[in-house]
Amino acid sequence: MAATPPVCDFGWAAPAFDLPATDGRRYTLQDVMGPNGTVIAFICNHCPYVLAVMDRIVRDARDLAPLGIGFAAICSNDATQYPADGFDGMVAMAAKHDFPFPYLHDADQSVARAHDAACTPDFFGLNAAGQLQYRGRLDASRAQAGPADLRRDLFEAMRLVAETGRGPSDQIPSMGCSIKWAA
Repeated sequence: MAATPPVCDFGWAAPAFDLPATDGRRYTLQDVMGPNGTVIAFICNHCPYVLAVMDRIVRDARDLAPLGIGFAAICSNDATQYPADGFDGMVAMAAKHDFPFPYLHDADQSVARAHDAACTPDFFGLNAAGQLQYRGRLDASRAQAGPADLRRDLFEAMRLVAETGRGPSDQIPSMGCSIKWAA
């Protein structure tokens, strides 16, 4: 079932975290923050909405890095009910797509709950102070990738954040599969 996150709560302070990653390291929020902002993306390994745009997520993460925007992805789905979203699947996904960012495992779902994450993908765009400035879509794609020339909503918003510290006032929420919460 498709889910849509709430609108951006400008200025909301991102909560700290310390999570294991597919590269064998642990990362905190401070570790992934860029000097001009950060994207925290809640994704998973099986969601058709994520899979449809995985190459675009990787592209945008690569293109945002020179602008001083850090990037990390978090999988919070319950791997007991959804084994494809387990850590081994995460390792395979990161390798297959050559992730240029840490892919973090939120096994107890505490980070997703602290963010009030709603779906995969769910993008949280922070400014340099770690305050929320964007909670919107990657682009207009849904469960299938849209045309290659779609407006890059996440990229454009985070470029604005890098330049001004503020996100756009008009944002279109992401849409995707609901987070798979543990019983």
